[in-house]
Amino acid sequence: MALVTVTDSARDYLAQLIEKQDVEGMGVRIFVTQPGTRNAETCLAYCPPNEVVPTDEQVNLEKFTLYLDHNSVPFLEDAYVDYSKDQMGGQLTIKAPNAKVPQVADDAPLPERVNYVLASEINPNLAAHGGDVSLVEIVDESVAVLRFGGGCQGCSAVSLTLKQGVEKTLKERVPEISAVRDVTDHSNTENAYYQ
Repeated sequence: MALVTVTDSARDYLAQLIEKQDVEGMGVRIFVTQPGTRNAETCLAYCPPNEVVPTDEQVNLEKFTLYLDHNSVPFLEDAYVDYSKDQMGGQLTIKAPNAKVPQVADDAPLPERVNYVLASEINPNLAAHGGDVSLVEIVDESVAVLRFGGGCQGCSAVSLTLKQGVEKTLKERVPEISAVRDVTDHSNTENAYYQ
């Protein structure tokens, strides 16, 4: 299993860009800035031969070499680089689900695994609504107590989101979790749209 997947369309697009640079042996470097934090960004940059770092991992993509920054490698697990044409010409997208949190082992402590699922799967979806969720504690050995913040706080639909989305995902990914509880009180629903 390749650490980073580069689709054929992305490879061809990058090869075209490299050709325009007209530098012999030019490659592409992929790295994560502020890895392991919620501000992590996955970046692609040109990598001329004189900027290759000896510790970089090298991936031969036939048309050019992809260099993986050594410190970013744990955060680039399952990264996916794609290029899709659209009306504006096209877009290169990089998805790195583990950039913010490195992959955790199956036998890691329960809170670590819950936090991993929250950071890698749940929060990216909630971020679209300006919300986020964090683990407060695990009680009764299997109940995850979560705090919803941002756009989720006081939202009357949170119990819907909580029960259906977050709980379902967590139970699938971390089978030891039996239930999810919300630490913030959403009981004041007088003015709520959903009754």
